[in-house]
Amino acid sequence: MEYMSCPEAAKKWGISERRVQVLCRENRILGVSKLGYMWLIPKDAEKPIDGRTKQGKELHHE
Repeated sequence: MEYMSCPEAAKKWGISERRVQVLCRENRILGVSKLGYMWLIPKDAEKPIDGRTKQGKELHHE
């Protein structure tokens, strides 16, 4: 399986690197794993729904 880093995922998904790290730590990205201090995110991983937004809350609770 191919992986991408937090900066790569941040650029791909249009969010901050810090937010990607939080999503990894909260186990919200399918297939994520940690190697030392670095998060390994599957290249084909989908951006998680943002539960902080009204739209995200509606999608999250269906």
